[in-house]
Amino acid sequence: MLISCGLATLLPGTLLAGEVDYAGARGDPIHFSPAIESATDDQCLSCHGEVLERKPLASSPAGVAASDTLAWYQTLDTYEGEQDTFHRRHLVTPLAERLMDMRCTTCHQGSNYREEAPVPPSADAGFTLRKAVDPNVCLMCHGKFNYQAMGLPMPWTDMRESMNNNCLTCHATFRTNRHQVNFLHPDEIEVAGAESGDVCYGCHGGRAWYRVSYPYPRHSWPGMPPVKPDWAKNRPEKSDPRFLE
Repeated sequence: MLISCGLATLLPGTLLAGEVDYAGARGDPIHFSPAIESATDDQCLSCHGEVLERKPLASSPAGVAASDTLAWYQTLDTYEGEQDTFHRRHLVTPLAERLMDMRCTTCHQGSNYREEAPVPPSADAGFTLRKAVDPNVCLMCHGKFNYQAMGLPMPWTDMRESMNNNCLTCHATFRTNRHQVNFLHPDEIEVAGAESGDVCYGCHGGRAWYRVSYPYPRHSWPGMPPVKPDWAKNRPEKSDPRFLE
């Protein structure tokens, strides 16, 4: 079927002047370095705004109401309110707004579809292959609680009662130079951590997606022992520069 529009005859699916199709949008420079490195949330959300508009299903296909169940992220008391979507939990929920300052580009460093092929012809994307984000970014807040490196005798869930569920029993003086990255509110984290150890544990094992822990940089702190333990010998001493800008 042909559609007549003034002097022009358009085929179905023909783009009007100024419109961009899906393939063209995927190839927009904002999805690639260097433009992605300075992209703002407003730019991202102008096309992807639905990530903040979606809501979880009120009930499962089997008829189980969301209000009658706990999602995995609701099992810690620090989460408030009803179930919410992945992006909203990281950007606009009360806990996210208080403790985090995440941007779209904190996790998303572009989406090069040429690297998402099963066998890319000219790129070795490592862990980012066929993924929208680098899992190492997720691992920073969703890794396993590394009690062995901390010198603890057992996982935190097995001993927190004996420590009054208070991470600051040790961390008031140990590794005190922490959370100084551009996607967190470090001062608010300190206040919230003093209120409840579950705030600390939430990002240090309580919401673990992985069976491994993240090798956090070992920033120096006042009173830091001069000798590095074996587990820290290959650790960087500063965070990734893109998280310090």
